[in-house]
Amino acid sequence: MQLAFGFMTRVALQAEKLDHHPEWFNVYNKVHITLSTHECAGLSERDINLAHFIEQVAASMT
Repeated sequence: MQLAFGFMTRVALQAEKLDHHPEWFNVYNKVHITLSTHECAGLSERDINLAHFIEQVAASMT
């Protein structure tokens, strides 16, 4: 669970910097994140930037 919490903390801090509000779901050691932007009814550049960051964080934790 500590890994999931650390992962979520790192992503949350970056999301705050990007003024992004991802949808989170966490159970024990699994984290599901949905990225979408309501203004454009789909994916935006902000979503893509955060997704790249999330991938980097996930890769660094394995």
